[in-house]
Amino acid sequence: MTNPLLAEWTAPFGLAPFDAIRDEDFAPALDAALAEARAEVATIAENPAPPTFANTVEALEASGKPLDRVLSVFFTLAGADSNPARQALQRDLAPRLAAHASDIHGNKALFARIDALWQGRDALGLGPEEARLLMLTHRAFRRAGAALSGAEEARMRAIMARLAELGTAFTQNLLADEAGWHLALSEADLEGLPEFVIDAARAAGREKGADGPVITLSRSLIVPFLQFSPRRDLRRRAHQAWAARGAMGGATDNRAIAAEILALREERARLLGYESFAAYKLETEMAGSPQAVRELLLAVWAPARAQAERDAETLTDMMQADGINGDLEPWDWRYYAEKRRQAEHDFDEAAVKPYLSLDAMLGAAFDCANRLFGLEFKELDVPLYHPDCRAWEVTRAGRHVAVFIGDYFARASKRSGAWCSAMRGQARRPAPQAAVVLNVCNFTKGDPALLSHDDARTLFHEFGHALHHMLSDVSYESLSGTNVARDFVELPSQIFEHWLEVPEVLDRHARHVETGAPMPRALRDKLLGAAKFDMGFQTVEYLGSALVDLAFHEGPAPDDVMARQAEVLREIGMPPAIPMRHASPHFAHVFAGDGYSSGYYSYMWSEVMDADAFASFEEAGGPFDAARAKALESHILSRGGTEEAAALYKAFRGRLPGVEALLRGRGLAA
Repeated sequence: MTNPLLAEWTAPFGLAPFDAIRDEDFAPALDAALAEARAEVATIAENPAPPTFANTVEALEASGKPLDRVLSVFFTLAGADSNPARQALQRDLAPRLAAHASDIHGNKALFARIDALWQGRDALGLGPEEARLLMLTHRAFRRAGAALSGAEEARMRAIMARLAELGTAFTQNLLADEAGWHLALSEADLEGLPEFVIDAARAAGREKGADGPVITLSRSLIVPFLQFSPRRDLRRRAHQAWAARGAMGGATDNRAIAAEILALREERARLLGYESFAAYKLETEMAGSPQAVRELLLAVWAPARAQAERDAETLTDMMQADGINGDLEPWDWRYYAEKRRQAEHDFDEAAVKPYLSLDAMLGAAFDCANRLFGLEFKELDVPLYHPDCRAWEVTRAGRHVAVFIGDYFARASKRSGAWCSAMRGQARRPAPQAAVVLNVCNFTKGDPALLSHDDARTLFHEFGHALHHMLSDVSYESLSGTNVARDFVELPSQIFEHWLEVPEVLDRHARHVETGAPMPRALRDKLLGAAKFDMGFQTVEYLGSALVDLAFHEGPAPDDVMARQAEVLREIGMPPAIPMRHASPHFAHVFAGDGYSSGYYSYMWSEVMDADAFASFEEAGGPFDAARAKALESHILSRGGTEEAAALYKAFRGRLPGVEALLRGRGLAA
C-alpha cells in the first residue's frame, strides 16, 4: 500500500488525506522525506556550477517540500489531538529534526556558496524580495553557527539536539499535568455558579468518565469557576492546581528542564559571540535590544501596578465585608472583581454568553473580513483530523484565496491555549500555492457552544493571524504570512480584536442563541463599558511574565528558575494577590521552543502598534474605512516578511507609534 503521506494529495485544494492517514504511516514517511531533503541539500551544496541566486538560494527555498508536508500534518496532530503513539514519535523526532537543521546550517560547502552570493550581492541585480531572501538566508546560517568549526561546531549541534528534546519533554509534561487533574464537584458545590459553568462542568465530567461535574485545568472552564464560585476552599484548590502545572513533582515536573534550557541557550549565545541569549534573540526583532524591551515594559508597569494596587484595596474591603479576614489571595481576585464588575457596571457575564455563540462570532469575524477585505467563506465537506474541526474555502471576487480550518473545543488530547498555524503557506514560486490556515482554541463544548467575551476576543485574535496568512501575496513561502519579526507578528491578530468591540458588529451578530433577538443596547453598552475593567490586574499579570522571561535570558542562566522568578517579582514589586500569567514550569511560550523566548514582551510591543493602527481607522472614516483597510492589507497583511517591520508600519501609518494609545486603550492613562 502506498503511504498516504507520500502519495499525491488529491483531496480538494491539496488538503492532507486525513481520513487515510494512520499513526504508523508517520515514521516511514518521515524517514523517506528526511532522506529526500538531505539529498536535495547535498545536490545544491555540491553543484559544480558557480553559485547563483537560482541554483543556491532559490533551490534551497524549494527543497524539502515533502518533509514540510509530512511535518505539517504531524505537528498539527501532536498539538491538537495527541496520543501516546504521537507523543513517542515526537520525542524521537525532535532531536532528528534538530540534527537535520544542524546538518544544513553546518554544511560548509553550502554556506560558502551562500556567503559568496552575499559578499557579491551588489552585482547580482536582485529584486527586493530576492535580496531580502538572500539576506535572511545568510543571516540564518550565520546565527545558526555556520561559521563555527571543530569542537565549537560539535558542541552547537549537541546543544540544538538537546534543546529539541527538552522542549518536547516540557510540552508533554504540561499536557500530562493538565489532562491528569480535575476537581470533582458535588451538587451542593455547584451552588452560586451560573448555568453555563454548570453545563460546562457536567460536560467535562462526562468527558472524564466521572460520576458528576468536574472542574478541569482548561482555561475556558477554570477561569469562570474562579470568577463565580462562592466556595473559597474550592477556588483555592482549583487555583493552586492551575498554578502548579509543570511543578507537581515526579516525572512531569518541568523545573529542572527549564533550568537546563536556560543554561543551554546562554551557552549557545556565547558560542555565537553574543553577551546573552536575549541580545542574540532580539538582534532580529523590531525592538533590537533588551534595553528597548525593558524600557517599554517598565513604561507600562508603573501605571498598571498603581491601578492594580488601588483595585486590590477595593477587593480586600469587599472580601472583609463578607466576613473573611486576612489578605486578598490569588484565588480571591477574580471572584471579587466579578462581583465588583456586576455592581459597578451592572454587568453579568452569564447574561452575555447566550448572545456570543461560536457560530455567531465566527459569522462576525467572517463578516468583518468581508467588509474590510472582500473575503467570502463557504463551508467545506472534507475529511479533517478530528470530528470537531470545520473547514471553509476562502474566496475573493470568485478567486480561490485560501482554506481556513477551525478546531475550537477543549479536549484532553489538545494542549492548552490558542494558536494559529499554516499547514501550507502562500507562495508564487516555484509554483503558485494558496495558504491552508488552522486556528486552534480551547473553548468549552456545548450544544450550542457559548463563548465568554474573553473567548470571543481569542477567536478574533487567532483569526487576525489567519488573515495574515490568507492575504499574503509574496513570492517565497519563507517570507509569507506570519514569517515576520516576533514583536511584529501579533499586530494583525491584536488589531483585529478591535472589531469585536465595534457596536455595529455586535448589533449585527450578537444574537440570542434561542430567540435570534439582538443583544439589547443597554447590555451591549455595559459589555463595552466593562471592556477596560480590571486592566490593572490583566496588565500586571502579563508584565510579570514578560519581565521574568527577559530576566531569565538577559543575564547568567539561573540554577534555580523558581528562585530567580521570585527574585524578579520582588524587584518589580509584584502585588502578592496577582500571580504571573504563566509561571515558569508551565510557561510554554518560552520553554516549549525558542519562539517566544526573550520575546513574550512582543504582545505588548505589538499592542502599542495595534492601538495606534486602529486609531487611524477612527481618525479616518470609521472602523470599516475602505482606504485604511486597503492600506492595512497593502502594507502589512499582504507583505509578510518582505521588508523590515518598522518600514512596513511606517508605510501604513506614516510614522512609528508611541505608548500613549495603548495606555488610553487599557484605561491606564493619567
